[in-house]
Amino acid sequence: MRAETQNIVAEIEKSLSLLAQRMNRETAQHRLEEFNARVEDPGLWDDPEAAQKLMRERQALVDAIETYDSIERELRDNVELIELGEMEGDDEVVAEAEAALAALKEKAAQKELEALLDGEADANDAYLEIHAGAGGTESCDWAAMLARMYVRWAEKHGYKVELQEETPGEEAGIKSATYKVSGHNAYGWLKSESGVHRLVRISPYDSSARRHTSFSSVWVYPVVDDNIEIEVNPADIRIDTYRSSGAGGQHVNTTDSAVRITHLPTGIVVTSSEKSQHQNRDIAMKALKSRLYQLELDKRNAEINAQHEAKGEAGWGNQIRSYVLQPYQMVKDLRTGYETSDTKGVLDGDLDGFMAATLAMQVSGKSRAEAQAEE
Repeated sequence: MRAETQNIVAEIEKSLSLLAQRMNRETAQHRLEEFNARVEDPGLWDDPEAAQKLMRERQALVDAIETYDSIERELRDNVELIELGEMEGDDEVVAEAEAALAALKEKAAQKELEALLDGEADANDAYLEIHAGAGGTESCDWAAMLARMYVRWAEKHGYKVELQEETPGEEAGIKSATYKVSGHNAYGWLKSESGVHRLVRISPYDSSARRHTSFSSVWVYPVVDDNIEIEVNPADIRIDTYRSSGAGGQHVNTTDSAVRITHLPTGIVVTSSEKSQHQNRDIAMKALKSRLYQLELDKRNAEINAQHEAKGEAGWGNQIRSYVLQPYQMVKDLRTGYETSDTKGVLDGDLDGFMAATLAMQVSGKSRAEAQAEE
């Protein structure tokens, strides 16, 4: 077997070792049997929320086991094919198996990254907020482009996307929007997107076709569940109802059913504008708890953020990514150094490379440039 192929095999084995460690491979099958026994309990769905939580945990374990077994099987089969092809002098078989191993290495590395999403709330659904910065129509249009980008990303990954609130721009785009993104590890992936996003382009709203720079912010919070206890003192909140605004037509509320909750100690404001006031109160309260939980996470991460800033890197709450459409094509993450010239692909939701690079940096504490310098 060629040295290059041996290195690929070693990388896959390294990923398998981490996957086994993350799911506690030695006890995984026993835990799955316990889950299966609980699923067969006739009274399981007497508590729907507890049942859904159990089913999610069981499915996560099933996925982890199947992923490990699949990679291990593909590795073994292709190594055997290479050995057989070399014995028989069949270069075509060897080449096909080596190509399959190269693809498997990428797959294993991706699954290894996903296995690192083991934070307290990483598996949870997420709230995604987008706010246009200063700059009027330009920034509102950029905020709408970001909203489309994230919706496309979520849909490509099979996540459910629900628009919770939207404030349209005066001429185009949006001033703000809040989405709920539902699916396994939605928060774990999206949390790396929090920060200020900068766009440089020839403005379609400038008759002189001048280059403009626009800013919009993205903030991501986990949807809290029963695993996370967040207490909200009723004396600390103010609840207002108001009439929802919109573009007009049948979808505009004709009663004061929209709800705004203000958390007085922190100044956090959340809104919801569905048709039912009761539903809006519930949605807004859940969103408030998510924001308060994110504040707690930020406190825990303050020391890590300070270390990044001390290195001269952008803090998590500052500018994180630059999208340049003119005079050249480039999207670059300012924290990791990850970049691509495929601006169209990125704006169509191809964000996995950026998210993976940021996650890897968060785990290792090193930027992409630092990691490459050590290789």
